[in-house]
Amino acid sequence: MNEREDAAAVEVDTVIVGAGFGGLAMGIRLSRRGDDFVVLERGDDVGGTWRDNVYPGVACDIPSHLYSFSFAPKHDWSRFFAPGSEIQDYLRDTASEIADRIRLGTDVLDMRWDADDDRWLVTTSTGYYSCRTLVVAAGRLSEPRMPRLSGLDTFTGAAFHSARWDDSVDLAGKRVGVVGTGASAVQLVPRLADTAASVVVFQRSAAYVVPRPDREYSAAEIARFERDPAELRRTRERLFWKAEEGFAQRIGVPAAIDGLRDSALAHRTAQVADPKLRAALTPDYEIGCKRVLLSDDFYPALERDSVTLEASALEAVDGGRVTAASGAEYDLDVLVFATGFVSTRPPFAERVVGRGGIRLSDAWSDGMVAFASTTVHGFPNLFVIDGPNASLGHNSAIVMIEAQVEYILGALDASAGATLEVTAEAQAGYVDGLDARSANTVWLEGGCDSWYVDAESRRLTLLWPDFAFAFRDSLAEFDPAPYRITSLNTVSI
Repeated sequence: MNEREDAAAVEVDTVIVGAGFGGLAMGIRLSRRGDDFVVLERGDDVGGTWRDNVYPGVACDIPSHLYSFSFAPKHDWSRFFAPGSEIQDYLRDTASEIADRIRLGTDVLDMRWDADDDRWLVTTSTGYYSCRTLVVAAGRLSEPRMPRLSGLDTFTGAAFHSARWDDSVDLAGKRVGVVGTGASAVQLVPRLADTAASVVVFQRSAAYVVPRPDREYSAAEIARFERDPAELRRTRERLFWKAEEGFAQRIGVPAAIDGLRDSALAHRTAQVADPKLRAALTPDYEIGCKRVLLSDDFYPALERDSVTLEASALEAVDGGRVTAASGAEYDLDVLVFATGFVSTRPPFAERVVGRGGIRLSDAWSDGMVAFASTTVHGFPNLFVIDGPNASLGHNSAIVMIEAQVEYILGALDASAGATLEVTAEAQAGYVDGLDARSANTVWLEGGCDSWYVDAESRRLTLLWPDFAFAFRDSLAEFDPAPYRITSLNTVSI
């Protein structure tokens, strides 16, 4: 740290980067302990994914009472699957508890370990912070992925990613192209079909779609949850254990995976009458290899006369005309890219510099790695929430986030103001164990290209390859044994 930065830096015990679910969970739990911290958020509001994604039809595909904090329950969710705006309102409400600690409009530009002071120097668009502990909760759905297309800059209409929805564009009477058929597209396409003159859906590969058992909660149910918090907790537990049944499908248990596949194919058959369209919507990989989608209106939308399924990727753009990989051409007024996010190589890793000047992106050159899916060798007092192998393909991300927060709190208590760094040996052993557990899962053996898997190393780096309860149990108590804990320049453990 140079003299100018040293003089200008705001000193705080903990800096949290990101004010989505992960950052808010960490901040609220620290606040309730009376700890000193600040939350840095580049956006103009809290909410992360749910602030950014406001496209028509956006909603969650995890039950509402499971997709919320256990320490901040909401008794009056309107539906079984909450609309995105309701989740964003919930996050704003929970964030009010720590509103005085959140710094909005603050883009984190550089996070650098200072070995002389055993502290992190955090450089932002609004100033400097110096902290003992750095928690990165930037999320895995924060950086939209845009395909590289020949001639995209020549497109004469509006073009934007679904996570950067442009409300100023009037879609009524327009010819709209939607690139992608993932989780955002299946929610968006039916709404566009109601508005646009025509919709062309560019499908690189078909997705498995199962029924979405959504419904409104009745006034009586909401009143019961308010009257009896224990019933609310029991409901959450029932939903959790029901979701856990889904992991058997991901490890290829025959009865489980056959049942899920049969459900998806029966759903397609029941909703798609046209045999040619039905064939185009049949995946050529095993179910679960990619995210399994929930929708009751995506297939019917594709059968509308105004909607065309182009069963190949968008390849080139020339003014207002686009060309698919099949050679088919379409004249379009608007392009919407529902093409997912940069997930396995998170951009924030370029901005984190640890011991000896190594960047986190270089430490992750063969794919993301961490011990306990939370700490990284060479990066003292750094904790990553929702990072390497900390996501799920079958249950709620909030369960994982809360488990990581508990682990971090335990680490802070164990280190008691000292510096904590996981050993290289402990990290390697943990990662080897995860790789072994991943080897026979559908994510690596299912015959698809998935955003769960690192494209270069072909390792499963995003998902936890086990039950959610196993992750929660493994992080329930902090064990200092795999760590090197030091006072300023002096080894203590």
